[in-house]
Amino acid sequence: MLICTSVCTNYLPKAAVLGRSIRATNPDARFVVCLTERESPPIARDCPYFSDIVLASQIGFPDFEQYIFKHRVVEACTAVKGQLFRYLMDKYPDEKEFVYLDPDIKVYGPLTELKEALQHHPIALTPHLCDPESTLDAVVYNELCALKHGTYNLGFVAVTQHPEGRRFIDWWTKRLEMFCYDDIPNGIFTDQRWVDLAVGFFEAHVFKHRGYNVAPWNLSQRKVVRDGAGGYSVNGQPLRFFHFSGLDSGANDGMLRKFVKDLNDPIYELRDRYVDELTAFGQDLLGSTPWSYAKFRSGEVIHEHSRIRYRSDPAVSAQIKKPFAMSNAVFI
Repeated sequence: MLICTSVCTNYLPKAAVLGRSIRATNPDARFVVCLTERESPPIARDCPYFSDIVLASQIGFPDFEQYIFKHRVVEACTAVKGQLFRYLMDKYPDEKEFVYLDPDIKVYGPLTELKEALQHHPIALTPHLCDPESTLDAVVYNELCALKHGTYNLGFVAVTQHPEGRRFIDWWTKRLEMFCYDDIPNGIFTDQRWVDLAVGFFEAHVFKHRGYNVAPWNLSQRKVVRDGAGGYSVNGQPLRFFHFSGLDSGANDGMLRKFVKDLNDPIYELRDRYVDELTAFGQDLLGSTPWSYAKFRSGEVIHEHSRIRYRSDPAVSAQIKKPFAMSNAVFI
């Protein structure tokens, strides 16, 4: 199994925690990090938990700087995911299973159920929600949110080295090349909303194991408990990975307190240990690292309107082949 993630420098501590958790629980898995920065810092190259680290500019985009200029930082890290799968499936033809995990995930056990599912299905997706909500508050915060952001959480996606898996990846990559933007009013949320269509288009398996992709948006329906072996289970199934989404913004804590009132609940133990691990990997220093594609080569900060103008006006993008050599004044 090959597991990959996509980050910028500020998320390298999270990628390190993810890599160490993979090494501890799935030691046979290869872990590859894609870094959307101009260069790879020493801390990335030296991390013992990364099998390989590759710059997004090196994975096969024909005009990478033109492509990446169209995206804000979160959009950029998701926009490279389809091409990353293509690159890895070509580079490692002997690998049978390819899994993407968001960097703010920690793995707690062997991914045995996923391996079994991938024996029978070329594509596996996890829904944000596997059970209907029962209160108005939860419907508003979870079901309505899923309707806006996408049925499936693309913090996880798995495919096999199978023609149908590759067909899905090729389609998804093309859609991300055209539209991978945070534009909910127009029906797009980065890479995620596109995959609402995948179950209809491809032989995609909806993987509903409650111990996979446990996250703030499904804690109203998933109960994490300590098991007798020193681990954790979720609704009677073993915890395989937890998605600590929204940690930096404070949204994680807000959702936990909304749906898990007992502060002695194991979920807070998991969260606090995760924060301690991030600190040990340099979160306080690296977490505020500026994105290297946030500025023109002159040092001027790129305004959002410049990116939007470049991606929405074909005449502008056709005329300007080196957007990072320009300035905001060009895009007014």
